[in-house]
Parts: sequence; C-alpha cells; structure tokens
Amino acid sequence: MAENESSREPILKLRGVSKQFGAVQALEDIELDVFAGEVVALVGDNGAGKSTLVKILAGVHQPTSGSIQFMNRPVALDSPGKALEMGIATVFQDLSLCENLDVVANLFLGHELSPWRLDEVQMEVRAWTLLRELAARIPSVREPVASLSGGQRQTVAIARSLLLDPRIIMLDEPTAALGVAQTAEVLNLIERVRDRGLGVILISHNMEDVRAVADRIVVLRLGRNNGIFTPESSNAELVAAITGATENSVSRRQARKLEPTGA
Repeated sequence: MAENESSREPILKLRGVSKQFGAVQALEDIELDVFAGEVVALVGDNGAGKSTLVKILAGVHQPTSGSIQFMNRPVALDSPGKALEMGIATVFQDLSLCENLDVVANLFLGHELSPWRLDEVQMEVRAWTLLRELAARIPSVREPVASLSGGQRQTVAIARSLLLDPRIIMLDEPTAALGVAQTAEVLNLIERVRDRGLGVILISHNMEDVRAVADRIVVLRLGRNNGIFTPESSNAELVAAITGATENSVSRRQARKLEPTGA
C-alpha cells in the first residue's frame, strides 16, 4: 500500500454481500475492503462473480443481502447515478467513448461547463490540466477519439471518470487487447491514479499486469471469496485459488491477516 493505513478505516467495506438471480446464486457472503491509495485486484475465472460484484458497486444491481459501507457509513447504491454521486466511478471494458467527438467533448460528455453556453475554453484548459497531471500521452485534446490508440482511449476514459472527483475508481479489464507499450502506459496511469489517493479496484485476467500494480489480490471463485494474496504470492498459489485446487472456506481469516493492523 502507498502509506501506513493502520489507523484508518477502508473507504469501501463489504460484509456478507450476496446476490441471487432467481435460482442462481451469483455471489455469496462476499467480503471486500478497499483503502485510499491502494490498488485491489479482483481476479477469478469466468463465472467467478467479478462482473456481478462490479455492477453492484456501480449501482447497476442491488445485493440480495449484506451490507456496504462507504466512507464509514452504510449506503444503498440503488442506481448508477447514486454510485457516481457518492464517489464510485466505473470504467467498463467498452469505455463508452464517442469516436466522432474530440478528447475534450468526451471528457465532459454529460457534464459540460455551461453557465449560459458551452465554455469551450475552460473545458479545454481543465482537460489539458488533468491530462498533464496524469502524464498522459495525448497529442491534442482536440484530436478525435477515433484517431487515438487503444491505450490513449483508455486514458481518456479514466480521465473522464476523474473529473467527477471520485474516491474509488473501478477498472474493468483496462489492458485487454492492448500491445506491450500501450499496456505499460495504462499501468503507469493506474499507479498515478493510486498516487492521487484514490482506491482502485482492478479487474483483470492478466496476472503480470496484476502483479505490476496491485497492493492486494482478491480471488473470487464461484461467487465466493477464495483467498486474499499479495503480489509476492507464487503463481501456484494464485492459480490454485482461481481454479479451485485450494478451496478457502475460511477466507475471512486469511483476509484478516492481510488487513492493516487496527483497520
């Protein structure tokens, strides 16, 4: 983690979160803590429950049972707008960018600065300021998104979420289908987001990417916690937890060992 968190509560705390879709138990008794200034990687095989959990935190689905605390207060994330308002931003894998618009228009889409009319100058200034803070490699904020690389598009999507001043940002497979150089660019961006004091939830199948930036690795299997690991954990341990070779029915106890003392 970026700093000593022994005296702090997590920004986000999930306890006993479950989700049913009819007869299907998608999540069961999930526990998760996310602290400021750390990257928590959420990993697991297809069907592990990662997408369902992310959609619950994004306000798309509501849990069947369990509790969610945000900033040490119980919350009900009953809509995507409510999640954003509280400070939980999500960058889904499809990015939801408008390729025919330039970078500035995409950054402020739906949140334009317009006291009486669109303040194009102020939006451009804020866009450049944020992108410089992130050390983003964007040639021009007036560049159409269609002309940008995959890594640059991911940068625009992440920067857009930061304009709303979130406390937590969730990234769904941010390096999928990217080349080596573009992946490195996105991973550097994730580290800079963490350095701004945000909690980052990273969903990824790429263990190399996870090890490169994660402070903790949370494994889900068949909708349940199946271990919490550090980036120094061996590949064998991670693969065993992901595939079910080791079942961790007492994952809470393991989680406690990896939580900061007093958290």
